[in-house]
Amino acid sequence: MSATFDLADIKRRMSAAVQSLKHELNGLRTGRASGSIVEPVMVEAYGQVTPLLQVASVSVPEPRLITVQVWDRSMVSAVEKAIRDANLGLNPTTEGQVLRIRIPELNEQRRKDLVKIAHKYAEECRVSVRHVRRDGIDTLKKALKDKAISEDDERRHQTDVQKATDQIIGEVDQVLAAKEKEIMQV
Repeated sequence: MSATFDLADIKRRMSAAVQSLKHELNGLRTGRASGSIVEPVMVEAYGQVTPLLQVASVSVPEPRLITVQVWDRSMVSAVEKAIRDANLGLNPTTEGQVLRIRIPELNEQRRKDLVKIAHKYAEECRVSVRHVRRDGIDTLKKALKDKAISEDDERRHQTDVQKATDQIIGEVDQVLAAKEKEIMQV
């Protein structure tokens, strides 16, 4: 095996694309409460912008309810404002240091739109995986041209790269199918 070709690194980079896809899909609102919906919210706290999770804890006590327990009483209005201003379509109600966020039902058209967005994210992930495959194959071709590996090794490694690509694309399809099912579930 050539020092320049690293199948483990290629698999790691492909897996990173899948992890990124999962993170993107977690941000899609499915009509079911999830703490990950409010994770990207940034709060103006103590003179600087900080992530919501650094000033409050988030829990999901019911399927359509998120509660945000603000640690510092003086931060409650700032957290509420940050959630409203985050363009998530969420409207928290305040009870002391606890913010309650009801997740509204999704209508059929909105569900279909979310599925389209999920498909777009999955396709971006597939493209990213294909770029990694191309980089790996280009590395192999360069190693063959530099006489660092034989033609047989190059063919065998190309087959390994393609198998890894097929496996990861299958994983992307599974993640997408699960998210699509979750979105379309009434």
